Amino acid sequence: MNAAKKWPEWALILSRVLPRAFSTTATNASAPSPTFPLKHVTRSNFDSTLVELRSHVRAADFVAIDMEMTGVTSAPWRESFEFDRFDIRYLKVKDSAEKFAVLQFGVCPFRWDSLKKSFIAHPHNFFVFPRQDIPLDGSSYEFLCQTTSMDFLAKYQFDFNACIYEGISYLSRRQEDEARRQLKSRNEVRLTNLSYDLRQTIDVPLVRVSDVLFTERMKKRLSEWRDKLLQSRSGGYQDQGVSTDLNQQFQTVFFKMRPALSLNGFTSHQLSLIRMVTRKHFEDLAYVHFNSESSSQELVVYTDSENDKNRLMEEVKNEHQSSAEMKINAAVGFRHVIDLLSSENKLIVGHNCILDIAHIHNKFLGPLPSSAEEFVSCVNKYFPYIIDTKILLNAEHKLQQRMRKQSTSLSSAFSLLCPEIAGGSKSPSQPCVQVEVHVDDMRSSNWNSGAKHEAGYDAFMTGCVFAQACSHIGIDFQLHSPSENLGQNEKLQKHMNLLYLSWINGDIIDLRTGNSTAEFLGSNMIRKRFPKISFENIVLIWGFPSKLKGSVIKECICKTLGFTSVTKVYHLDQTAVFVQFSKAELVSEFMILKETLEQSNDAISVLHPLSKLLEGGNTHAASYETYKEICASPVSKVFFADQAEAVGIKWKTELLASNVKKSHLENAPDTAEAIDKSKTKKTEDVVNDSSTENLPCDKILDSFLKVTKSVRTTNV
Repeated sequence: MNAAKKWPEWALILSRVLPRAFSTTATNASAPSPTFPLKHVTRSNFDSTLVELRSHVRAADFVAIDMEMTGVTSAPWRESFEFDRFDIRYLKVKDSAEKFAVLQFGVCPFRWDSLKKSFIAHPHNFFVFPRQDIPLDGSSYEFLCQTTSMDFLAKYQFDFNACIYEGISYLSRRQEDEARRQLKSRNEVRLTNLSYDLRQTIDVPLVRVSDVLFTERMKKRLSEWRDKLLQSRSGGYQDQGVSTDLNQQFQTVFFKMRPALSLNGFTSHQLSLIRMVTRKHFEDLAYVHFNSESSSQELVVYTDSENDKNRLMEEVKNEHQSSAEMKINAAVGFRHVIDLLSSENKLIVGHNCILDIAHIHNKFLGPLPSSAEEFVSCVNKYFPYIIDTKILLNAEHKLQQRMRKQSTSLSSAFSLLCPEIAGGSKSPSQPCVQVEVHVDDMRSSNWNSGAKHEAGYDAFMTGCVFAQACSHIGIDFQLHSPSENLGQNEKLQKHMNLLYLSWINGDIIDLRTGNSTAEFLGSNMIRKRFPKISFENIVLIWGFPSKLKGSVIKECICKTLGFTSVTKVYHLDQTAVFVQFSKAELVSEFMILKETLEQSNDAISVLHPLSKLLEGGNTHAASYETYKEICASPVSKVFFADQAEAVGIKWKTELLASNVKKSHLENAPDTAEAIDKSKTKKTEDVVNDSSTENLPCDKILDSFLKVTKSVRTTNV
């Protein structure tokens, strides 16, 4: 009876407990954790994180990186264009790295665990801010912010407050060298002054009665203080209650285990007088200026003997040196991470990462060099093994098939190659290389998707894409030895140290040589859309009337030089165009004709077909090399015409361009005759061509040019 009554209670308890147990087990087994386990690093936890990161990097097989910046291009004409030459593309990357700041730096070491048969990833998200902890030249850091980039970061909930208030500052290697030089120089000055403070007896001129009274009063004060010290020596020093002013100008303290008088609230002139009194009248007192971490101190220190003074000097010298070293090491900041990655010679993995590498050079190594050859030499010295996963995805046929001709953006590649990691779905046909995430004491192999465009998570995605790509091209990590350098794996060598200078155009830079290369299928496919360009056939034109469209500019030139003379007109922006001529000699003809028309002020120049292009008198024309000169300038103007003016290009036509034939320059009469013949011929073409619908006034103009050309002279 009792048992029958109790049975429902046990049943009720079991009905409550067992489902919870099973549901908890199921939840732990299948449901991902609410957020992706990512280590956020700011100033407050940087030092402790750096210690942990050292061990993770040293044990890693490769390290994936990513960055978030304040912008990409400083002006529309700084975008990557079809008509950009290889060296121009580098200059545009250089400009971007120099003008914008890095706000987040993602570092994710990946280590293969042979027991678990999976990679162990340690994703770190560093907030970085170019705070100037040590002023090197008196000026503060400046950087640009591109509206679209900042809006993009805000859209993905970027924490700007954490970046600005808690971001880790840094010094480049060159800045550190300069800081050490300056601090060494300052220390030498301080030591000289300290020696002067302790040794010299030069009087300060007492030109005012107030100075005389002040020095006498200071002499009395110091004498009273020292006498009380000497009186109490037999029983050990005790504070005898030295008289103090209401504002605490004098305060007895200990400095380096010696009694000292701290001086507060005095002017620099008064301190000089106290220094003079101390030197002149008290052999056992030393005046010391000492900088602590938070403030500076002016002290009068009691010393037992001459040897004690020497010891005091040495102690102050050593403390100054130690303080200077600590300040520099603290100011180096985030660059300690870069030094770690460099010193360990690990394989560095990025996605479309030429700009990331340029930022690393500019922010943490030193100013970017003016040429791509110098750039790659420095990068290869510090980072001998770099893989760009975008290169890898486009180079390997197996990966192209796996991507199914989809976008090779990082998020797309992550979704296609790592479905189990990205969304928890299973892919029976293509098993995924397993990845487990370790952050502090937390380990997880199942999680929700992280915040895209957060540098730490993007670095994690990059590493996962690389791991899957390696598996697809035949690298078996189960056979991988921990002592093996993955950067030397033979299956990766043909992709090693190749970066896209421009993904759109397929330009690739080889970090081993500095040369341009496009040897794999993906790049060749791109180049079919963009045929080879003869840069000697290109003229750069800027400053023309803003209303002119490319088609009008082409028409103006074709009416003069022939309807097949121009193959393409390409706008840099609304103030500048590239004109590609069909033949190199047409470049010189156009240049000389333009110069001739601008020097003339007759009816021919006014009614000439080129007058639309030359209207306003501000039209400039130059060879491609001038474009390089303008791109190389650190000046930053939104419009190309303003940039050219700021660079200092004043001439309207570059007659001595590399694409002007020597014959035109060596034989002036022949040049003038050639111009006349060319203009006569082109005018006939315009008048007789039936495919162009000319207005009556155009026919009259062209006829007029044809008739009057024979009597016209030119000056070039």
